[in-house]
Amino acid sequence: MISRVTGPARIERLALADLLTDVGPDAPTLCEGWTTRDLAAHLILRERHPVAAAGIAFPRLRERTARHQAKVARRDFTKLLHDLRRPPVWSLLSNPLLDEAVNVNEMFVHHEDVRRAQPGWSPRTLSPQLQAELFSRVRKTARLFLRKLPLSVVLDAPRHGVIEAGGGGPAVKVTGDPAELALFIYGRQQVSKVEITGDPAGVERLRNARLGV
Repeated sequence: MISRVTGPARIERLALADLLTDVGPDAPTLCEGWTTRDLAAHLILRERHPVAAAGIAFPRLRERTARHQAKVARRDFTKLLHDLRRPPVWSLLSNPLLDEAVNVNEMFVHHEDVRRAQPGWSPRTLSPQLQAELFSRVRKTARLFLRKLPLSVVLDAPRHGVIEAGGGGPAVKVTGDPAELALFIYGRQQVSKVEITGDPAGVERLRNARLGV
């Protein structure tokens, strides 16, 4: 089992908390309508208040979840970051047995949501371990996220592998490293460093599609 201290999810969690400390509670993020305070509150709600967070997965409950998240966001920002750094061991999402399996994508994508919303950002050099973990998650989620698109999508991560997804139709290929493909399928197409080739209309449709959870 990957160490809870040194695994990619834990490393991304602590790096995100450090970045949030640096930029403060009112900085922009790539999450529409959210400041860094809102994003921190989302992460705390997700791990510590699972019933209130149900709207993350179930659209009919989103308004209720938004109200609870706003309440969490009003807490002291330093306290929010303290709780982010020290997730509860009793949580289904952050206990030592599941933390790495569940949170690699969550922490990486939201880390980049903050980084790439700031002026002058540039891609990081990521560890081979994190790239491998992200590709594993892309392989598991790409077909789900892209299933409704009337396209035949190939995700190509050189040296890692190729994934076929989409609902069928014109062929489009997305090439990039696993981290950029992860951002792409989670709906961050406009900031992901990938190459998109294939049917021109399909390329445009995929670039602007609403992807992710």
